[in-house]
Amino acid sequence: MSTDAIVMLKDDHKQILRAFRAFEGAGDAAHKTKGRLVDQIIELLTVHTYIENEVMYPRVRELVPDLEDDVLESYEEHHVADVLVMELAGMKPEDERFTAKTTVLIENVRHHIEEEEDEWFPQVREALGRKVLQEIGAQMAEARKRAPRSPAQPGALKKTVDAIIS
Repeated sequence: MSTDAIVMLKDDHKQILRAFRAFEGAGDAAHKTKGRLVDQIIELLTVHTYIENEVMYPRVRELVPDLEDDVLESYEEHHVADVLVMELAGMKPEDERFTAKTTVLIENVRHHIEEEEDEWFPQVREALGRKVLQEIGAQMAEARKRAPRSPAQPGALKKTVDAIIS
Protein backbone atom coordinates (compact mmCIF):
# COMPACT_ATOMS: atom_id res chain seq x y z
CA MET A 1 0.00 0.00 0.00
CA SER A 2 1.25 3.45 -0.89
CA THR A 3 2.14 5.86 1.88
CA ASP A 4 1.57 8.87 -0.38
CA ALA A 5 -0.97 10.96 1.57
CA ILE A 6 -2.98 11.91 -1.51
CA VAL A 7 -3.13 8.33 -2.79
CA MET A 8 -4.33 7.20 0.64
CA LEU A 9 -7.05 9.85 0.77
CA LYS A 10 -8.18 9.02 -2.77
CA ASP A 11 -8.43 5.34 -1.76
CA ASP A 12 -10.67 6.40 1.15
CA HIS A 13 -12.74 8.49 -1.25
CA LYS A 14 -13.29 5.44 -3.49
CA GLN A 15 -14.57 3.38 -0.54
CA ILE A 16 -16.84 6.21 0.61
CA LEU A 17 -18.27 6.77 -2.88
CA ARG A 18 -18.89 3.01 -3.26
CA ALA A 19 -20.89 3.03 -0.03
CA PHE A 20 -22.85 6.07 -1.26
CA ARG A 21 -23.76 4.31 -4.52
CA ALA A 22 -24.85 1.21 -2.61
CA PHE A 23 -27.10 3.34 -0.39
CA GLU A 24 -28.60 5.13 -3.39
CA GLY A 25 -29.28 1.82 -5.12
CA ALA A 26 -30.79 0.08 -2.09
CA GLY A 27 -34.41 0.98 -2.80
CA ASP A 28 -36.97 2.89 -0.77
CA ALA A 29 -38.10 0.03 1.46
CA ALA A 30 -34.65 -1.47 2.14
CA HIS A 31 -34.49 -0.11 5.68
CA LYS A 32 -32.21 -2.82 7.07
CA THR A 33 -29.75 -2.49 4.16
CA LYS A 34 -29.83 1.31 4.35
CA GLY A 35 -29.19 1.19 8.10
CA ARG A 36 -26.18 -1.09 7.62
CA LEU A 37 -24.83 1.11 4.81
CA VAL A 38 -25.22 4.29 6.86
CA ASP A 39 -23.34 2.61 9.72
CA GLN A 40 -20.56 1.83 7.22
CA ILE A 41 -20.63 5.39 5.82
CA ILE A 42 -20.44 6.84 9.34
CA GLU A 43 -17.40 4.69 10.16
CA LEU A 44 -15.64 5.50 6.88
CA LEU A 45 -16.27 9.25 7.27
CA THR A 46 -15.32 9.30 10.95
CA VAL A 47 -11.93 7.68 10.27
CA HIS A 48 -11.32 9.72 7.11
CA THR A 49 -12.12 13.11 8.62
CA TYR A 50 -10.07 12.23 11.69
CA ILE A 51 -6.87 11.60 9.71
CA GLU A 52 -7.44 14.66 7.55
CA ASN A 53 -8.18 16.93 10.51
CA GLU A 54 -5.41 15.56 12.72
CA VAL A 55 -2.62 15.14 10.16
CA MET A 56 -3.19 16.26 6.57
CA TYR A 57 -4.81 19.65 7.07
CA PRO A 58 -2.49 20.89 9.84
CA ARG A 59 0.62 19.81 7.89
CA VAL A 60 -0.55 21.44 4.66
CA ARG A 61 -1.53 24.58 6.56
CA GLU A 62 1.95 24.69 8.08
CA LEU A 63 3.89 23.89 4.91
CA VAL A 64 1.78 25.67 2.26
CA PRO A 65 0.40 28.91 3.75
CA ASP A 66 -1.10 29.87 0.36
CA LEU A 67 -3.65 27.06 0.83
CA GLU A 68 -4.85 28.28 4.24
CA ASP A 69 -8.28 29.36 2.93
CA ASP A 70 -8.79 25.96 1.30
CA VAL A 71 -7.90 24.18 4.54
CA LEU A 72 -10.30 26.35 6.53
CA GLU A 73 -13.08 25.65 4.01
CA SER A 74 -12.37 21.92 4.32
CA TYR A 75 -12.64 22.11 8.11
CA GLU A 76 -16.05 23.77 7.68
CA GLU A 77 -17.19 21.12 5.21
CA HIS A 78 -16.17 18.47 7.76
CA HIS A 79 -18.09 20.41 10.40
CA VAL A 80 -21.30 20.14 8.34
CA ALA A 81 -20.69 16.42 7.74
CA ASP A 82 -20.01 15.87 11.47
CA VAL A 83 -23.37 17.37 12.43
CA LEU A 84 -25.22 15.21 9.89
CA VAL A 85 -23.29 12.09 10.93
CA MET A 86 -24.11 12.67 14.61
CA GLU A 87 -27.79 13.14 13.79
CA LEU A 88 -27.85 10.02 11.59
CA ALA A 89 -26.12 7.98 14.31
CA GLY A 90 -29.13 8.66 16.54
CA MET A 91 -31.77 7.80 13.95
CA LYS A 92 -33.44 4.61 12.81
CA PRO A 93 -33.56 3.74 9.10
CA GLU A 94 -37.37 3.81 9.28
CA ASP A 95 -37.39 7.43 10.46
CA GLU A 96 -39.10 9.79 8.05
CA ARG A 97 -36.02 11.97 7.46
CA PHE A 98 -33.34 9.22 7.52
CA THR A 99 -33.02 8.88 3.74
CA ALA A 100 -33.30 12.63 3.15
CA LYS A 101 -30.62 13.38 5.76
CA THR A 102 -28.34 10.71 4.30
CA THR A 103 -28.89 12.16 0.82
CA VAL A 104 -27.85 15.63 2.04
CA LEU A 105 -24.74 14.11 3.67
CA ILE A 106 -23.88 12.29 0.42
CA GLU A 107 -24.31 15.45 -1.65
CA ASN A 108 -22.13 17.50 0.70
CA VAL A 109 -19.37 14.90 0.89
CA ARG A 110 -19.38 14.33 -2.88
CA HIS A 111 -18.88 18.07 -3.37
CA HIS A 112 -16.02 18.04 -0.84
CA ILE A 113 -14.36 15.05 -2.56
CA GLU A 114 -14.65 16.66 -6.00
CA GLU A 115 -13.06 19.90 -4.77
CA GLU A 116 -10.24 18.04 -3.05
CA GLU A 117 -9.45 15.77 -5.98
CA ASP A 118 -9.91 18.31 -8.80
CA GLU A 119 -8.47 21.46 -7.21
CA TRP A 120 -6.79 20.98 -3.86
CA PHE A 121 -4.82 17.74 -4.29
CA PRO A 122 -3.00 18.92 -7.46
CA GLN A 123 -1.94 22.12 -5.66
CA VAL A 124 -0.78 20.19 -2.60
CA ARG A 125 1.15 17.66 -4.71
CA GLU A 126 2.89 20.44 -6.63
CA ALA A 127 3.77 22.38 -3.47
CA LEU A 128 4.95 19.45 -1.32
CA GLY A 129 6.32 16.78 -3.66
CA ARG A 130 6.55 13.04 -3.28
CA LYS A 131 8.89 12.76 -0.28
CA VAL A 132 6.87 15.07 1.99
CA LEU A 133 3.59 13.46 0.91
CA GLN A 134 5.02 10.04 1.83
CA GLU A 135 6.04 11.37 5.26
CA ILE A 136 2.55 12.80 5.80
CA GLY A 137 1.05 9.51 4.57
CA ALA A 138 3.08 7.56 7.13
CA GLN A 139 1.77 9.91 9.86
CA MET A 140 -1.77 9.38 8.56
CA ALA A 141 -1.34 5.59 8.65
CA GLU A 142 -0.35 5.86 12.32
CA ALA A 143 -3.30 8.17 13.04
CA ARG A 144 -5.67 5.72 11.31
CA LYS A 145 -4.72 3.05 13.88
CA ARG A 146 -5.99 5.24 16.73
CA ALA A 147 -8.83 6.90 14.81
CA PRO A 148 -12.33 6.69 16.26
CA ARG A 149 -14.74 4.51 14.32
CA SER A 150 -17.95 6.20 15.47
CA PRO A 151 -18.90 9.77 16.32
CA ALA A 152 -19.53 8.73 19.94
CA GLN A 153 -15.93 7.64 20.60
CA PRO A 154 -13.76 10.09 22.57
CA GLY A 155 -11.56 11.24 19.67
CA ALA A 156 -14.61 12.00 17.55
CA LEU A 157 -16.89 13.14 20.35
CA LYS A 158 -15.02 16.38 21.04
CA LYS A 159 -14.94 17.18 17.32
CA THR A 160 -18.68 16.43 17.07
CA VAL A 161 -19.58 18.52 20.12
CA ASP A 162 -17.47 21.37 18.71
CA ALA A 163 -19.33 21.00 15.41
CA ILE A 164 -22.72 21.18 17.09
CA ILE A 165 -21.99 24.16 19.36
CA SER A 166 -19.90 26.18 16.89
